[in-house]
Formats: sequence, structure tokens, C-alpha cells
Amino acid sequence: MSEDRLELITRGTVEVVTYEELRRLLEEKDRVTAYLGFEPSGLFHIGWLIWALKVRDMVQAGIDFTLLAATWHAWINDKLGGDIELIRKAANHVVDVLEAIGVPRSRIKVVYADDLISDPEYWSILLKVAKNVTLARVRRALTIMGRKAEEAETDFSKLIYPLMQVTDIFYLGVDIALGGTDQRKAHMLARDVAEKLGFKKVVAIHTPLLTGLQGVTRMGAVSEDEHAVEYKMSKSKPETAIFVYDSPEVIEAKMRKAFCPPRQAKYNPVLEINKYLLFREPGFKLVIERPEKYGGTIVVGSYEELERLYLEGKVHPLDLKMATARALAKMLEPVRRYFEANREARALLEQLQRATITR
Repeated sequence: MSEDRLELITRGTVEVVTYEELRRLLEEKDRVTAYLGFEPSGLFHIGWLIWALKVRDMVQAGIDFTLLAATWHAWINDKLGGDIELIRKAANHVVDVLEAIGVPRSRIKVVYADDLISDPEYWSILLKVAKNVTLARVRRALTIMGRKAEEAETDFSKLIYPLMQVTDIFYLGVDIALGGTDQRKAHMLARDVAEKLGFKKVVAIHTPLLTGLQGVTRMGAVSEDEHAVEYKMSKSKPETAIFVYDSPEVIEAKMRKAFCPPRQAKYNPVLEINKYLLFREPGFKLVIERPEKYGGTIVVGSYEELERLYLEGKVHPLDLKMATARALAKMLEPVRRYFEANREARALLEQLQRATITR
């Protein structure tokens, strides 16, 4: 097994459960499979770009990758007003974006939840999972769908969601489950019951969540688990998100309003964009233009250097915002070009934009 392959798969992640299991998997199997399930819930923002780029890494590393469009899951979760047809269109939009960033449809297998739930074996697995977990455990796992445990009191279908996500993993029979840290509880639940039910114990790889542009609005009022719900970038709140098709002007305008407290790194979305997106690309350098009286333009070669300079007060928040906006706009240029050139993808994007405005 190449160490470069292992590095490509794990770079930019916050957790691998477990690293040794992953190493052994790559050493012993010729064909390694992975999956990521996503809720088709609207327009693609840069928070999703974190896992999308990790999908690209894994495909480049030779992993057989399945992308599960969790259409029924999104319906249960009341996304897009529960309009299943619109949800399916949102799934196709995600596939368009992946192609725009260099993950061709031919390199991944796209599966829709509609296909899974039509098989009686799927529901057989789900019931086996349900018989081996407690109600309390399922309720605690509701944070994977951005919900609080008490919300299941008025809509029992919410309790089916975590069971479906575990069933997805077993039904697809994959070796690796990829997702943001907000999906950890479902992955751990799958690992806990796998051997008991005769399924393989999946390796879980988790990517970071990107704080919304407005920062954390309820710091101290919620638990760590709920932070995944409260602070991450959200499609349903456009003011907290930069979308992958946004123009440079829109990106700059949103970045100017972003939460970026001086000398603070934790929950600072502008620094996080640099850490999780910009500096993940080898050789990237951030050009920060400053007035001559403050030292003039500087070129920063690593995220660690950027954070140090910012914490020391040597980089002003506005200068950081503008440098980040320029770099991000350049990074997203291929996505904008894709939607400009692809009439069908652009028409779908415009339809979703209209739908999200009216909901």
C-alpha cells in the first residue's frame, strides 16, 4: 500500500475510526469501497464542498465510491417542503457540482434512496437494526439530521431516520463511511451493531463542519452535540452561506459581513474557510493586501502561519476577509464556468433557486 494513497484519503479529516483499520483495509483489499449519503435539501454551499473535495480525493486514490442521494431521508426531514420531486432534482444538482469540481459521473456510482427502499431486504435489515438498539440511543442520534431528540415526540418518522442511515451502510456493503462530524453518531451506531448482525464493521472517516458566516449565535446555550446543529453553514439561511455558484462580487459582499473577531480562531468562519478549503490544496498561498503603513502586502504559505499572524493581531479582520474572498472566488471559478456552459445544469440550478426563494 502506498503511503501517498493513505495520506490522500485522510488529509483534511478530523477523525478516522480507526486509522489502523483503514491502513489494514488498503493493504489487504484490491477493491476498497466507500460511500457518502447526503440529503438533497437545496443549493450547494461551500460547507458541503469540504466533503465533496474528500470524495474527489478518495476517487483519485482508487476507491470505488458510491454517492447515496438520501431522497427519502430528506423527505422525512421535511426538506424542500417535503416535495419529493424537488428533492430528486436537488440530488441531481449535487451530482452536477461534483462533476464541476472534477468528479465525473463515470467515476462514481450514484444511488437514490428510492431504489433502496423498494427492496424488501432493505426493510429486513432495518428491522434487525431496530431490534438491537434502544429507543434512547436512536433519540440521541437525531442530531445527525439536524434535529433535537424531543422533535420525535410530534413526528415518529424522525426516529426511523437514524435506523435508515445504518441500514444504508449495511445494505450497500461498503468498507468506508464518509461524512461530516455531524454524522458520527450514525456511523458509531453502525459499528456497534455490525458484528452482532453479521455485517462488516465499517471504517468511519469524518470531515470538519464549516461555521456559518454569522458565527455561533447561541454559544454556551447548547451542548456540544447541538453545536453541529446550531453553528454550521446552512442552505436554509442564505445569509450564513456562500454558494458554490456565487459571483466574486456576491462572495465579497457576504464575506464583508462575516463574523471574524480579531485575534480569535475558534468558530471563526473566515479562518475556517482558509483551513478547510483554501490551504487544503498543495502549494496554495494567501495574498493579503495591507496598507503600506501596516506592513504592506504579505504572502502566507500555510494555515498555521496565517492563524499565528491573526492571533498576534498582525492581520486585520477586513484584510483577511478580502484576501479570503478573492482566493475563494478563484477556487470556485471552475464551478461558475460549468454552470455557465451547461444549459441543463444551469436550468436545474435556476429552478432550485426559485423554489428555495418561495419556501
